[in-house]
Amino acid sequence: MTVNIFVVGFLSLLLLPDTLVQAQQNEPAIQLNQLGFYPLAPKTAVLTRETVEKKFYLLSADTKDTLYEGVLSRPIQSNNSALTTRLAVFSEFTRAGKYVIAITGAGNSCPFSITENVNRAAAIAALKGFYFQRSSMPLGTKYAGQWSRPAGHPDTAVLIHASAASEKRPPGIVINSAGGWYDAGDYNKYIVNSGITMGTLLSAYEDFSTFLQKAETNIPESGNGVPDVLDEVVYNLRWMLTMQDPADGGVYNKCTNADFDGMVMPGVTRAPRYVVQKGTASTLDFAAVMAQSARVYNQYKNEFPGLADSCLKAAGAAWVWALKNPAIAYDQSVINTKYTPVITTGGYGDHEFADEFFWAACELYCTTKDEQYFSVIAKRKNAPMMLPSWNKVDMLGYYSLFRKAAALSPAANELVKRYKNEFIEFADRLASAPDSSAFATVMGKSKSDFNWGSNSNAANQGIALINAYFITKHKQYMHAALSNLDYILGRNATGYCFLTGTGSRSPVHIHHRQSEADGIELPVPGLLSGGPNPARQDKCVYQFTEPETSFTDDVCSYASNEIAINWNAPFVYLAVAMEALQQEMGYSK
Repeated sequence: MTVNIFVVGFLSLLLLPDTLVQAQQNEPAIQLNQLGFYPLAPKTAVLTRETVEKKFYLLSADTKDTLYEGVLSRPIQSNNSALTTRLAVFSEFTRAGKYVIAITGAGNSCPFSITENVNRAAAIAALKGFYFQRSSMPLGTKYAGQWSRPAGHPDTAVLIHASAASEKRPPGIVINSAGGWYDAGDYNKYIVNSGITMGTLLSAYEDFSTFLQKAETNIPESGNGVPDVLDEVVYNLRWMLTMQDPADGGVYNKCTNADFDGMVMPGVTRAPRYVVQKGTASTLDFAAVMAQSARVYNQYKNEFPGLADSCLKAAGAAWVWALKNPAIAYDQSVINTKYTPVITTGGYGDHEFADEFFWAACELYCTTKDEQYFSVIAKRKNAPMMLPSWNKVDMLGYYSLFRKAAALSPAANELVKRYKNEFIEFADRLASAPDSSAFATVMGKSKSDFNWGSNSNAANQGIALINAYFITKHKQYMHAALSNLDYILGRNATGYCFLTGTGSRSPVHIHHRQSEADGIELPVPGLLSGGPNPARQDKCVYQFTEPETSFTDDVCSYASNEIAINWNAPFVYLAVAMEALQQEMGYSK
C-alpha cells in the first residue's frame, strides 16, 4: 500500500525536511466548499499557507476575468494544529457562475459554483450511498453504474449463536435475516448502529418531507409513489424486524460472521453468519426506531399495508423486554469466554442505558401519547445535553419532543419548554464565535471534536444548530450549521471534500471492502469518510498527526478513512436541510 501524502498549510517550515516542504508547496493552499455557495449565503475560503499578500481575487473559472477583490483577514493561529490561516470572505459577491479564488504566491482554489441548489448533488449522493450498502440483493447497472455487483450475503440461513439462544431458539437454529445495510467498510449488520442511523434519516423526513418527497436517487423503488428516502429506510427496517425474537421481544445485537471478511467483494466468502446475544441497548434502539417508523409509515398505509401496525407492535414488545431486562450489556470479551465460535467483529458495546430508555420513551410517547412513556421521560433530569452518537442517543429523543410538542399533553408541553431552554444553551455554546476559529467553522472549536468518525461530529453539530433555528428562528444558527457543511465539503485543514465522488479532491482509497476489491479506480460514491482522528487506532502511517490534520487517504486507515452508515445519515440531514431551507433563509432568490 502507498501512503498518500497531503499537506495543508504552513507547519513550522524550519522543522520540516526539504522533501516535505516541497510536497507542501505543491498542495492546494486555498480551502473552501468544493461545490460552492448559495448566491446570498455567507461565503468564506481559507488560506493555509504563509503569504505576505493582503488581497485575494475572485476570478472566472477560466481565470481570464477578475470579478471581485477583497482583503484577507489577519492571521489566525489554529488551536488544533500548527497551521496559521487567513480568511477570504466574499459574501457580498452574489452573481451566479463558476469561479476560482486566487491569491498571489498561493495559487488558485479548486473551481466552485455560486448557484441555487448548490449542495443538492451532495445531498442526493449521500442518500444514494445507502443503496450501495445494501446486503442480500444485486446492485444492477441501471442503478449502480460501474459499481454494479452481484448480491452478497443472502442471510436467508443465519444461525442462532449460543449467546443468543433461548428455549424456542436453541443454538444452531436457522432463521432468515435477509436485507439491511452493511454497517461500514465491513459486511456485518448491527442493530445499535442502525438505530441512530434510522432515527436520523426518519427525522430528516419528518423535518423536510416536502424536499424529500421530490428527491429521487435512482434506486429500484424510485417512482413507486413513496419518497426514495423512505424506500431506502424500509429496506433496512424490514431487516431490523427479523432481529427481534418473536417469543419475547428481545433484539439481537448483530448479524455477523464470526470474523471480519477480508478485502473481498460481498458474498465471495461463505463463512457462517450468526445473530448474537440480545441486549438492552439494541432492544431499546430498536423500540425507538420502530415507534418513529410507525408514525412515519402510517402516512403510507396503501403502499405498505400493515407495516406501521407491525412496527408499533414490535416497538411495544421490545419496550416490555427492556423493562424486564434493564441492564444487559453487550460485552463481547465476556461472551467469548463462554460461547463458541468466538466473535471478533464490531462490538458496539454499551453499559449505560438511561439514554436509550429516554429515546425509546420519547418516540413511543410521540407516536402513541400513552402516559406510561411520559412518566419515563419526566424522570430524565439534569442530564447534560450531548451530540448523538451510537452509544449516546438521548438527543434524538429531544429532537422528536421538540418536533411533536404541539400534539402532546399540557404537562408534556411544559416539560418540553424546559428542555428547549436547556437545548438552546447547548446550541449557543456550539455556535459562539466561529469566525474567530482558524477555519471559521463550528467544527474544531475543541480538540475533542476530532475523534473516530469526526466528520459525523461536524454533521451532528449542524443538526443541533438547525434544531435551534427551528425553535428560535434566529438565522445565526443556520449560518453556523452551514459553516460545518462547508467544512465537510472542503473548508478544512486536510483540503479534502470528505464525500466520495464529490468535489475536486475527495478520498479515493477509503477503507471499504467493495471499493478496494472491485477493481474500479474510483470508490463507491456518496460515502462519507470518517475524517481526522489523532488517536490513529489503525497504526497506519500518517504524514501529520495533529488533531485537525490526522487524516490519510489510504485503505489501511480505518481510523480516519473508513465509512459508516451512522456518519452518512447526519450528513444527509445537514445537506438536505440546507437545500430545503435555502429560500427561507434568504440564501437563494
